Amino acid sequence: MTRIVPLTALLTVLAAPAIGLAQVGKRIDVLDPNVAAERELLALPHLSETLVKGILERRPFLSMTDLNAFLTPSLSAEQRTELYRRLFVAINLNAAPREEILLIPGVGNRMLREFLEYRPYQALSQFHREIGKYVDAEELARLAQYVFVPVKLNTASDEDILSIPGVGNRMLREFKEYRPYPNIEKFRREIGKYVDSKEVARLERYVTLN
Repeated sequence: MTRIVPLTALLTVLAAPAIGLAQVGKRIDVLDPNVAAERELLALPHLSETLVKGILERRPFLSMTDLNAFLTPSLSAEQRTELYRRLFVAINLNAAPREEILLIPGVGNRMLREFLEYRPYQALSQFHREIGKYVDAEELARLAQYVFVPVKLNTASDEDILSIPGVGNRMLREFKEYRPYPNIEKFRREIGKYVDSKEVARLERYVTLN
């Protein structure tokens, strides 16, 4: 059953000043397949026990394209579109290819052009400001669930870092402990002391030195 999110709840997401928006879009009713619990995945439309087992075994998915490739042999285009309203690997607003952006439910060629027009995004607040010219507050909050702007490792606020899926206070301390990062290799080496290589690769998607 599709969860209906009250408009008031969606508007609350946008109530804070734009400058305070973290770099990873706030999830309202869309799960991240890389951190979702098994019971959460089993509750989603069209995901059988076999598919859920496959997701758990193969994760982390380092792009939405990878997840889509895994699901395509088992689910029709219509089923995948319905599922992606509840399950999605967030896309990098500055790097995602056109085909990946079009996997976002409800995004067609017109909205794709708007997504691309404002690259490079310096912050998620820019996405809210620019895309908010074309859609209402409810739709903007929905779209923000699918996207992120990479967090700047050496200057990101605690809020920015904590917006990365699966990052809590412990990992926040580790991210900050090794600043400044002169290169991404240092990030891989230092964070690799605490998590395995797959998790380092997942976290790396969300960070940048630029």
